[in-house]
Amino acid sequence: MRRQRRWLVLALALFALGAVLMFWGQGDEEQPSAPRVEFPRRLREREVERMTARRTQAAQATATAPARPRVPRDPLLAALPRGKGRTALVFEANALRHSPVGELLLDCLLRDGGSNLAQLKQRTGVDPLQDLDRLVVTDDGVILSGNFGEARMAELFEETDSREYGEGARLYAPRLPASPSTADGAERSSPSLASWNDQLLVFSRDPDGAREVIDRVEGRAGADEAPLIDEESTYGEMYGVVGVAQLQQMLGRDQPELLARLGEVAESVELHIDARSDVALVAEVKGADADKVKDLGKSLGAALSVARLQAQAEGQQELVQLLDFARVRPDDGTFRLEVALPLPYLQEKLAACGEARSAAEAAAHDAGVESL
Repeated sequence: MRRQRRWLVLALALFALGAVLMFWGQGDEEQPSAPRVEFPRRLREREVERMTARRTQAAQATATAPARPRVPRDPLLAALPRGKGRTALVFEANALRHSPVGELLLDCLLRDGGSNLAQLKQRTGVDPLQDLDRLVVTDDGVILSGNFGEARMAELFEETDSREYGEGARLYAPRLPASPSTADGAERSSPSLASWNDQLLVFSRDPDGAREVIDRVEGRAGADEAPLIDEESTYGEMYGVVGVAQLQQMLGRDQPELLARLGEVAESVELHIDARSDVALVAEVKGADADKVKDLGKSLGAALSVARLQAQAEGQQELVQLLDFARVRPDDGTFRLEVALPLPYLQEKLAACGEARSAAEAAAHDAGVESL
């Protein structure tokens, strides 16, 4: 009986050991874990810090709100357009510059060895790699923020007229030859440049657009309406709001029915892109009719599923892997489209830029050595 009990105890111990080994997967080949991509969904600690540091401009009182306290704010956000259907996309140029993806893009920018960038710096006094902090694309033009104290504004146009405007701005405009349409002295619509406090550069399609931007910064316009982007939405290396009409043009005509429904249902699309490692995009679609927005999200999700099945049937494994990162997440009255490009994929696709840059720099070095 004792011998039987010993064998029973030994059998139970071996069974327990086997269960533990099975639980931990010992003896099996380790299965690769599914790639994990972090999507931008909220402000992170470092973004809160930069948001706070950018509150350098005190808001002005207005005729409709004269008692409003002078609360410090970000002048770039104050410069943004107002109203529904408008577009403003902010690129965190400095943050992108120092990211792995930014290094890849920099190789493409400098594939000539950096000669064009050096010429730009010599001509204008602006070094985009050092002086530029953010770049904003709007319906009306481009706004740059950074350190432009050494910039030679007049060099951005061959011939310009300039004048002071407001509290800390200067407007620049090219001198145009007289024509029948401007013989009476009326101002012809032409590209215009404005600078503000050595912090902002505004490139606009016409002088009115440049003045409107400065008026918003200095509180003479738009103070009673919120900018397109608020502080709580300044997360990611790119963020902003895209008007549906502009988005339809960007997406092309591959899905005409889906694009038509997007124009009918959506009021705005808010974008956020995290490029610290992989490139992860979140697009939040909002509209007045929650049910229609929900149906649009379902249609988009179905379209992604069909595209993946089609790519799999055609043996396009690379496209299949990319579509594995694409999904639609419904929310309360909205939905989020998530798409990602893994860093290894980008490194493979942009490898030629690094090779071209290295070759150009080596050629420039050899030419310099020969000239000595």
